[in-house]
Amino acid sequence: MSQSPFVARDHELHLLTEQWRHRQARLMILYGRRRVGKTRLVTHWMRESAARALYWVAEPTSSFDQLRSFSQALYNLEQPDSAPENFTYATWAQAFQQVARLAKHERLALMLDEFTYLLEVEPGIAGVLQNAWDHTLSPSNLFLILSGSHIGMMQRELLAYQAPLYGRATSLLLLPPLPFSATRNFFPRYRTDERVALYAMLGGIPAYWELFDPNLSLDRNIRNQFLSGANLLQDEPRLLLQDFVSEVHNYVAILRAIAHGFRTPKEIAGNAGLNDRHVSMYLSNLVNTGFVERRVPITQTESSRLGRHHISDPFLRFYFRFLSSRQAQLAMGVQEQTLAEIKKHLVDFIGTHTWEELCREWVLRASGHKRLPFLPDQVGSAWTREAQIDVVGINAMEKTLILGECKWERQAVAKDVLDNLIQKTEQVVPANGRWTVYYLGFARAGWSKEAQRQAARLNENPPWGENWSANGAKLLDLEEVDRDLAEWV
Repeated sequence: MSQSPFVARDHELHLLTEQWRHRQARLMILYGRRRVGKTRLVTHWMRESAARALYWVAEPTSSFDQLRSFSQALYNLEQPDSAPENFTYATWAQAFQQVARLAKHERLALMLDEFTYLLEVEPGIAGVLQNAWDHTLSPSNLFLILSGSHIGMMQRELLAYQAPLYGRATSLLLLPPLPFSATRNFFPRYRTDERVALYAMLGGIPAYWELFDPNLSLDRNIRNQFLSGANLLQDEPRLLLQDFVSEVHNYVAILRAIAHGFRTPKEIAGNAGLNDRHVSMYLSNLVNTGFVERRVPITQTESSRLGRHHISDPFLRFYFRFLSSRQAQLAMGVQEQTLAEIKKHLVDFIGTHTWEELCREWVLRASGHKRLPFLPDQVGSAWTREAQIDVVGINAMEKTLILGECKWERQAVAKDVLDNLIQKTEQVVPANGRWTVYYLGFARAGWSKEAQRQAARLNENPPWGENWSANGAKLLDLEEVDRDLAEWV
């Protein structure tokens, strides 16, 4: 299969070009989770810009092997493919002196990829590089990019205050996953709801998208990439976790518990069979990885006792909900039971997670495109012990609230969903001050005529409460959300 299209990285490409065109030496720290596309981004830019450039990737091998590999790459930059087999500089300091020489009179872009492998086997490398940067590299014409997937190590060894290279970087780029809108170019034959399903399973990780054949049906891709005994994604969760922790077993149990709806530390500990005292430490570590987040109602403070833990990474969320406990079956070629489970629960899974997240993204972006009557500072959700509201945007200074309900049903949504949303308003409006409320409805298949008439009535005769009054309502369907996100992103 030919290489997939390169999409949705215009901002990052512009940043690389800006750094390249600068008249002085530049040092970029590029990091992000495994498979997010760091290497593809830079190598694509190198090709498209026709820059004088050298790409080198560290490997999980000895420091001597790494130095020899890097030395030969430098040698071959001037004399392609002519480095003697055993050629190497004696030290990393000498190698960096050669880099300075190569960049003395002509601009050179140098990417040191998977730099964390080098940090692991050569703990003093950051100090050596700092010394080289201060004395020979920064006066040169070098654009240096240090890239790594181990986010914690990159932050600790390169960005932290006590790190040798602290303060030397001229730009930092934490590469995010691709947005949902990019699925349009990757999978042009898929219906919008199929692209949402795909995003619910794979998130915005381009390396995972490339495993799915856009010419095959979604069902066939699921069978090939998730359910075959030799699927390439089977080991991915373990690899992702091992970037941060050495013993993954208890973390797997916790992620599986969260994926099945256990949200509080007490619930998670009970389901995972772990001691209550230890679970908080594990959860804190998972939050630091970025794979899990602790959410609180957007109308409350971080200390709220209503805090709940969620898996924020879509691929891990899908894997631990549907696949983690069935790997033995899949290895034996027993697919139908797992496929039936996915088909049975996928609608609820998407509606609970991905659809709500896309709707919250719509609210965040819509406020900058004058599609809403007021601008929220924060967007999330809100809940009490009696009520849950899927999408909530709040501006505490202006005392404005956006309240939204999300439905992923296959049929048009009825009027009672709007009625219930209005009834829940009293339970989430903060007690202090007088608030203005605007209602949103998001539905995969649109809204019934009766619901549309109800929305029109809300605009003509808005409801009100003890310390709030409404400012109207707006209803959207999946196709409108998809078009807007594609245009805005």
